[in-house]
Parts: sequence; C-alpha cells; structure tokens
Amino acid sequence: MNYTHLTREERYQIYALKKAGHTQSEIATIIDRSVSTISRELARNRGARGYRPRQAHNKAVERKAINARAIDDATWQFAQEKLMLQWSPDQISNYADISIETVYQRVYADKRNGGILWKNLRCQKQRRKRYGKTDRRGIIPNRQSIEQRPAIVDARSRIGDWEADTIIGKNHRQAIVSLVERKTGYTLIRKVERKTAEAVTKATTHLLKPHRRRVHTITSDNGREFAGHEEISKQLDADFYFAHPYASWERGTNENTNGLIRQYFPKNRDFTTITQQEMDTAMERLNNRPRKRLGYQTPNQVFFKSGVALHI
Repeated sequence: MNYTHLTREERYQIYALKKAGHTQSEIATIIDRSVSTISRELARNRGARGYRPRQAHNKAVERKAINARAIDDATWQFAQEKLMLQWSPDQISNYADISIETVYQRVYADKRNGGILWKNLRCQKQRRKRYGKTDRRGIIPNRQSIEQRPAIVDARSRIGDWEADTIIGKNHRQAIVSLVERKTGYTLIRKVERKTAEAVTKATTHLLKPHRRRVHTITSDNGREFAGHEEISKQLDADFYFAHPYASWERGTNENTNGLIRQYFPKNRDFTTITQQEMDTAMERLNNRPRKRLGYQTPNQVFFKSGVALHI
C-alpha cells in the first residue's frame, strides 16, 4: 500500500502558503504534492476556526492511531538504515510493512532517549519570500519571460525541461548551483567560489553538457547570476526562460529540491569547507531516493530509463 499522508512540517507550510494567498494548485506545486492531496487535507482536517496546522496534524494522527501496530525488529532495522540515508517516512513505508505514523513515533521516541534518527528528517522551515514587490536586482539583457515558454513544459510530459537556482553559503561565501529536471526530479549540483554570472554559466554548462540531448529548456529566477543565459543557451542548444520576480511557485520543483539539498548543506554551513566527495554523495542520495510522484521509482531510474529495480 502506498501512503500519502502529509508530515507535520508540510501542514505548517500549507497553512503559511494559504495565508499568503496561494491557490491549492500553487501550494501543491511548491511542496511537490498533488492538488488532490492538498484539497483533501484542507477539507478533512479543518476545524471550526478554519485550517490550523497543529489541530490538523493532531486530527490526522488520531485518525490513524487505531491502525498503529507493533513491527518486528528486522523491519525497524530496515527503517533505521533508510532514515540514515535521509529517506522520508513516506518512502520507507512504501518499501516496508510499517506506517508513516509508526516511523515518526519511533523516531521521536528515539530522540527523547538521546538518539539521532530525527536529525535525518527533512526540515521544511517556511522560506520567507517577498510577494508582489518590484524586482530590485537589475534587468538581465535579452531575457525571455516564462510566459513565452511552450505549454509542453507545464505538462511535464517529456524529459528535458530543467529549473535552475543558486543556494548561498554562510555569510554569503560561495554558492551551489542546483539544476533539477522537472519530470523526473533528477538533480545536479556544483559548488562555485563566487556567485557571479561567469561562474554560474560555467557550472551550469559543465553539469548539463553530458546530458545535452535531454536539455530542451531551462527556467531560472531573476538573479543576476543568470545573466549569462545566452551563452548557456548557445552551448546547450536550449531555450532559457525567466520566471516572474518573486514567483517561487513557478519553479516549484527547484524550490522543493533546494529544501532537500539544504538537508546536506544547511544555512549555517561554511561552503568553503564542502568537499567534492560531499557533493557527489548528496547527488547520489537525492537521485536514488524513491519518489512518490514517480510511482516510487528513483529519479535515476526514470531519467535514464534503466528499468532496474531498486535494491533494498
């Protein structure tokens, strides 16, 4: 059985995004969930005073408590091993006979006893964004708006449409260029010493050139580091588009992936200390995690169409 239950953190994120005026469709894109999941959550777990995340989570837990049951040692050992690889409780539940709630219960019980399993749960703090404000980062020459992007990109019906962003290190020292393919979630990352247009252009082309036959479009935010978009387009023979200012939901796949990457390289991490081995390990783990929206295949399996079963 495939479980679709939301986490506590996702419920707080839904509440914040709803309060900010986002539609259910936009919320679903940002947190990488289906629209039906968001609709069902808002309908089933609202109270007399509307949707409140703590109350919603308590109601969901109470509803599923009757299904909680003991698990054998081998199953819990499997769950612990996958937690240490940063699998989510949802991903674990799909491969083992254990409910999502039971995983969370055991993780937090382990935390109370001084354990470290909880440190491998994804932290989804609401990222502060400025909505509806004027973009103050300067005008990028010859930019193409996302409004000109082909409709096929929104459909996610083909492999080859990418989203691009940068993740900033502590004290704005160094950065990580992150690229994610919209249909499969296949992720590429590379560290740059400075967040300049030249460095980001070089990193982007370096990461995507091995896959150039599967690069049709790239969509980024309006950061000046993407001012080299024309050179990127030329080298990869791909079209480059820019989302609207402060419209993070238009690059929801990238926003969600950046949250996953931050689990390995948090905001308080000095990026100058990051090694290439750490970068490779993070990519390997991200691309080999089973994803719900891929029918619990991994990004690697779908992107490369390997058809190889995941070894667990």
